[in-house]
Amino acid sequence: MTTTDDRPSAVTTDLPTQPATATRVDERQARQVAEAARETGWTKPSFGKELFLGRLRLPLIAPLPAPDPEQTARGVPFLAAVGEYVRDHVDGAAIERDDRIPDEVLLGMADLGAFGMKIDVGHGGLGLSNLDYCRALMMIGSASPSLAALLSAHQSIGVPQPLKLFGTKEQKARYLPRLAAGEISAFLLTEPDVGSDPARLHTTAVPTEDGEAYLLNGVKLWATNGSIADLLVVMAAVPPHDDRKGGITAFVVEADSPGITVERRNAFLGLRGLENSVTRFHDVRVPVENVIGAEGKGLKIALTTLNTGRLSLPAMCVGASKWSLNVARQWAAARVQWGRPVGQHEAIAGKIAFIAATTYGMESMLELCCRLADENNHDIRIEAALVKLYASELAWQVADELIQIRGGRGYESAASLAARGERAIAAEQLLRDLRINRIFEGSTEIMHLLIAREAVDQHLAVAGDIIDPGAELGRKARAGLRAGGFYARWLPTLTLGRGQAPAAYGGYGQLAAHLRYVERASRKLARSTFYGMARWQGRMERRQRFLGRVVDIGAELFAIAATCVRAHAERGTHPGNLELADVFCRQARLRAEELFAALWRNTDRRDAALAKRILAGEYAHVEAGILTPPDEGAWVAEAAPGPATVPDVRRRLVRDRGR
Repeated sequence: MTTTDDRPSAVTTDLPTQPATATRVDERQARQVAEAARETGWTKPSFGKELFLGRLRLPLIAPLPAPDPEQTARGVPFLAAVGEYVRDHVDGAAIERDDRIPDEVLLGMADLGAFGMKIDVGHGGLGLSNLDYCRALMMIGSASPSLAALLSAHQSIGVPQPLKLFGTKEQKARYLPRLAAGEISAFLLTEPDVGSDPARLHTTAVPTEDGEAYLLNGVKLWATNGSIADLLVVMAAVPPHDDRKGGITAFVVEADSPGITVERRNAFLGLRGLENSVTRFHDVRVPVENVIGAEGKGLKIALTTLNTGRLSLPAMCVGASKWSLNVARQWAAARVQWGRPVGQHEAIAGKIAFIAATTYGMESMLELCCRLADENNHDIRIEAALVKLYASELAWQVADELIQIRGGRGYESAASLAARGERAIAAEQLLRDLRINRIFEGSTEIMHLLIAREAVDQHLAVAGDIIDPGAELGRKARAGLRAGGFYARWLPTLTLGRGQAPAAYGGYGQLAAHLRYVERASRKLARSTFYGMARWQGRMERRQRFLGRVVDIGAELFAIAATCVRAHAERGTHPGNLELADVFCRQARLRAEELFAALWRNTDRRDAALAKRILAGEYAHVEAGILTPPDEGAWVAEAAPGPATVPDVRRRLVRDRGR
């Protein structure tokens, strides 16, 4: 889980990998640390990158990559088994009521192999494809979103994925079999005063004098699975030592190591069965062989892990939307008002169509991203981020519409409905459970900035020094020459394109018009981005709402393309999906056109000026007439590292660890 911090990445060169460990870190330092963690190369093709440059490269995503037969052979029986298990043994209502996932459920999931879905067969896991992994999370989430979140955090951002990508042979052999067998992992980055700004990280890892270990000290907040975990991935700042720069580093840490205290199990609006902790480290000794990757590579490891790890959240969003569609369809057909089922009234029919079309569109994006990730021939950092952003926002709207369709019964809890003898539909719980997805693993605001940074990467590569106030005159001159050559070739390609030909993409039938729109709109988006850079230059990074709209337009275009490709592929088996795809594309195009208009006609400047005066207290009188909460200034955000002063409240599972 991360907090919302409105700092974008910056355009810089010669970036340090060592974060400042002092409390005060200026804006430039913060941006430099974030920028240094980025993957700077593009060694594989990227549909998303090309789309933001005004190029619809349809052959990169069509036809859809075929699943690997061996992975499919493993996935099919597992999905059947996990579906049967959660139907018969997982009581979502009890988990919601008791704020706890029963031990027997966790042990049962371990027996199925669910803790090793993404771990390869050679290390005791199931070796599922990303597609089947996401399908499993959909199924599990439909029974209990808390259980799905636990499994997702364990495998997508916990110990298995970083070790799979960056671990040594010895680390994999030591830890992956344990994790596949059911030991639980957690990821610890966020701190009480550090969210999406890792330059201000306070947790330290100081090398011991003998050079054989590090001593960890600090406090980590919102560690999903932290109160039940056996193994932790901990991000900590290593100070410079022995001619090494140090920097933010990832460690595998045994959760029962001396000096680790789980001080609190946190409670939230939704996901009430979530095991989420405040965890303190006091002189925790971690052997040097537990470093993942190398010193100073921690943030890069985290971001690379999330390229595919982010797919688990949209998977659960798609599952929630499918559940919403089922409930909305049945209710709207059965509930009669004014002489007709409510679903036949246009106001409700529009909501039903939105839920169905949006569910199909989100699933199309997710399936495409999973197939591309499984094929491993594409760089999907932009696509995975887009589907996480898009699905988390639209699933929230879907759940909101479901509650509106069910009216008072949507607002009433499932337990209250059951007590009155009605069908126990947990629509209000769904809304609460979904809300975190707009914050988890990068808030919507941070995702906008991260994706925008990738979207303008080509521009910064050729012209970044021109707009960088810290660049020397010589660098600016060389950048001017590079930029002149690039833009002389690139800008003319944005004038005319295939999307203006009436017969283009004719093989897609009724969906061809939508692909022509994507081609035209992608060029328009690229022109708009260029105009913004030319207008604001170095100040572009502060135009966060402009950048957010650019990203949202790109998300709509990606969604349209993915939906058309999927529906076209399914036309022989599910011809009705062409109608779903057509409606979704029409709705997405309307949203995109509204965003295009808002790029240049908005209240951004006035809003920012007003907010500045509000923060200065000029309009505090608007708050008069209520009982106000405690003053924010009295809150102490930072907990100083030191010995634990509260009981250890971690939850321990009784099981054979198999060590």
